[in-house]
Amino acid sequence: MANNTKIILGIDPGTIIMGYGLIAVTGQQVQIIEMGVLKMNPKKDHYERLRAIHDRMMGIISQHKPVSCAIEAPFFGKNVQSMLKLGRAQGVAIATAMQAGVGVSEYSPKKVKQSITGNGNANKEQVWQMLQRILKFTEQPEYLDATDALAVAVCHHFQETSPLATAGKSKGWDKFLQQHPERLCKP
Repeated sequence: MANNTKIILGIDPGTIIMGYGLIAVTGQQVQIIEMGVLKMNPKKDHYERLRAIHDRMMGIISQHKPVSCAIEAPFFGKNVQSMLKLGRAQGVAIATAMQAGVGVSEYSPKKVKQSITGNGNANKEQVWQMLQRILKFTEQPEYLDATDALAVAVCHHFQETSPLATAGKSKGWDKFLQQHPERLCKP
């Protein structure tokens, strides 16, 4: 990879299947590095599965050295116990990235779908098909959790490079006051 290449890790958290996807961004070019899943035995102790998430995340981060990690926020479910377990899995993924010095951003499923397909209510297959067009790959993953994670990484890239992402943001008070001298209190 070139020195000016930025690697983004996308995570679709789960306690049975955790999807991950990595993209490389060089200038305006975005390409897929890898996508896959960590499939865990549902009969294993929940804490052992959390350890597996930590270990896999550390391995991915050590190997690919992403500059940022984008993670999908849990959606609201009816089963409180399932949501609690999913929140723990997400927390482990976030803490692992932060411990490794990787910045973390979170996106709602609707935001990810909107960013990739233009439709916040798109289904997993529509997201996968649009990613194939965007990233120019033909691979069909066994689990769509992998493409969901890839979509989170691409969504993060789109959010970072959007003109709206930097519009109106100043670089501190000095810059703000230079841009808005009318706001200075005059003695």
